[in-house]
Amino acid sequence: MKQDIPRFVQDEAYTRNFGEQWNRYREVQLDSKNGTTITRDRFFSCTKWTAEELRGKQVLEAGCGAGRFTEILLGLGAEVFAFDYSSAVDACLKNNGPHPRLHVVQADIFRIPFPERSFDYVFCYGVLQHTPNPRGAFLHLVRYMKPGGKISVDCYRRTFRLSRGFRPNRWSSKYLYRWLTARLPVGILRRIVEWYVPRWLPVDDFCGRIPVLRSVVPLLVPCWNYRGILPLSAEQRKAWAVLDTFDALSARYDKPQRTEDIRSWFQEAGLADIDIFKGGNGIVGNGRRGGNKG
Repeated sequence: MKQDIPRFVQDEAYTRNFGEQWNRYREVQLDSKNGTTITRDRFFSCTKWTAEELRGKQVLEAGCGAGRFTEILLGLGAEVFAFDYSSAVDACLKNNGPHPRLHVVQADIFRIPFPERSFDYVFCYGVLQHTPNPRGAFLHLVRYMKPGGKISVDCYRRTFRLSRGFRPNRWSSKYLYRWLTARLPVGILRRIVEWYVPRWLPVDDFCGRIPVLRSVVPLLVPCWNYRGILPLSAEQRKAWAVLDTFDALSARYDKPQRTEDIRSWFQEAGLADIDIFKGGNGIVGNGRRGGNKG
């Protein structure tokens, strides 16, 4: 069985970096390839959905990337309608297709080519902060939920304001560099990251054992080092560091939000059972559309 990808955009616009990274590193974060349950565990702990409720349901996955969560949803028996603005859809289909319950399209989150009010679940992780209008993107997604349907999104959490002083850590220090890195040609930045991150990781590990250096080193060299955080082998940790460092430095848009902002979006959308908490990549928001499923 061959599956083609319908394409509803003319180019990748502001998402070219994601097409580059997910096609190049398409298997790095797949549980089935790295032998972990990192993605599965994050999915269940953040969405709070169950395997039983997802089986046979229709799920809209907004911003599928290489399909790490697509893999989980298909394994749970859901019918998945996955889309991404970037050419990452090619990686998603290679990783998960062909599959009778998988439908992959390349489309803009503001122009989703599916009927509104037609999905039991809407899932969107790692995406909203990388759109030009995170609130607008969220409110648009809500339109595709059936009455009684559920939604789960996450977004980077805003923890600082430059005007009030900036105390960077490993994860927020990227904002010291993004004024330059986000403007570099994607291919050049990728090659820079692929060169320096593997060489820097041993130094970063060493500095991480020294309290004085631990708080200073992340300011000098951005490096997404998951030592002691994720159960990865040395080679896997290197691959994740390259991938996530490139991701952090290359995205055209990076718009973290406050917890109260996310809560206000859910309230504005009129959702019920609102649950906003820290987790995943920053802030997770879960909710349900009022009414009964028909």
